[in-house]
Amino acid sequence: MKLTNQKRLAADIMKIGKTRVWIDPERIEDVEEVITRAEIRGLINDGIIQAHPQKGISRGRARVRQIKRKKGLRRGHGSRSGGKTSVHSKKERWGIKIRAIRKHLKKLVDSRVIQRSTYRRLYLLSKGGVFDNVRQVEQYIEANQLARRRSIG
Repeated sequence: MKLTNQKRLAADIMKIGKTRVWIDPERIEDVEEVITRAEIRGLINDGIIQAHPQKGISRGRARVRQIKRKKGLRRGHGSRSGGKTSVHSKKERWGIKIRAIRKHLKKLVDSRVIQRSTYRRLYLLSKGGVFDNVRQVEQYIEANQLARRRSIG
């Protein structure tokens, strides 16, 4: 009951590995007698010899990890490799920073905390790279008393 040769031929015909060849246990006697490729091809067509389905690697865990990363999790210092420009390039970091500052300046001018002329000056200063973040803009406004005076009564 040695079927190594038949398995090898079947694997070759079906273009799969030998371990994926399945032979119907009830029809083993028929398979033992077969020795040519043509006969094996016939058994494959009859369904006596079949291929096991291909095993894959589950992407379930990878999908969960990806969702967590989108939420900002699993992105701590231990997960990073390379320098600080390998996570975001200098250009990307600049874009993120300047958008936040400009959005804040727009909010200040719309809520009439600063005047239009002050807004323009701060906008150009931020474009020149004077401020690193929104808090520095706030400190600059406070230090230089650029906020509009609130009228009493």
